[in-house]
Amino acid sequence: MTVDRTDIDKTAAVIRPHVRVTPLLTVSGADFGLAAFPLSLKLELFQHAGSFKTRGAFANLLLRQVPPAGVVAASGGNHGAAVAYAAMRLRVPAKIFVPTVSSPAKIQRIREYGADLVVGGDRYADALAASEEWVARTGALRVHAFDQRETLLGQGTLGQEIEAQAPNLDTLLVAVGGGGLIGGIAAWYGGRARVIGVEPEAAPTLHRALQAGEPVDAPAGGIAADSLAPRRVGALMFPIAQRAIARVVLVSDDAIRYAQQALWSAARVVAEPGGVATLAALLSNAYVPAAGERVGAVISGGNTTAVDFERPAAS
Repeated sequence: MTVDRTDIDKTAAVIRPHVRVTPLLTVSGADFGLAAFPLSLKLELFQHAGSFKTRGAFANLLLRQVPPAGVVAASGGNHGAAVAYAAMRLRVPAKIFVPTVSSPAKIQRIREYGADLVVGGDRYADALAASEEWVARTGALRVHAFDQRETLLGQGTLGQEIEAQAPNLDTLLVAVGGGGLIGGIAAWYGGRARVIGVEPEAAPTLHRALQAGEPVDAPAGGIAADSLAPRRVGALMFPIAQRAIARVVLVSDDAIRYAQQALWSAARVVAEPGGVATLAALLSNAYVPAAGERVGAVISGGNTTAVDFERPAAS
């Protein structure tokens, strides 16, 4: 199995008619009360269905043979919305399983796209088990949220797009759930820029895996549990992480909440908790750029209905 620049280039050509080129906003760290370093915010929350997941969804549906039973996906919410959107556009049946922690905004999007939605279980792993039962019963095509080659290839097209828009980045911060996004992006960059993973303290899946030398179960909680809290990272992305991801940093729920507020205050952009984990790493000093370092941060999702704009109390 390969996930490299050539494969990602080919995938980008296939999905290009179906996905948006999302904007890259160039600001200064000073806009957020930090040092005045160049900061490039990749606003992937403006993608169809509200997140980067749409890239992987279209890659799966266009690169694989879809049976008459259609497609099935388990999701914390964003992947389900993306698969539902792609299925709607390509006119194939879709069955989506999400856990009860999925946000109302994401559940509403899935329903709006016409998929058959099942809400049940407490965590992503519960939805995944239910989706596997559906595959066994119907023969539907499983579209995995992160542990699937086509998913990695689709998400890797975001790396291709970022490099075209900001070719001189030194460092790119990417949030980690199951690892499909960071795996695809790291495969694209191949060490030409430092790729830094960002995870919630309450869901340190890649952090634990790198410590153990293999994917292992980790806690799956926190404010971003509907997007960044599977039990473990994908087996397919893990070798990419070992060779191409510089490090992983952890951020608190309070830091994520404050990053949502700061992004709204500085740029009038509303993002979901998982979408601003990268900015939270900068604002909380979990990642501190060197003087003059050119930093990019992926703002990966915007499926939320509300943001609390009160600054959290100092800890």
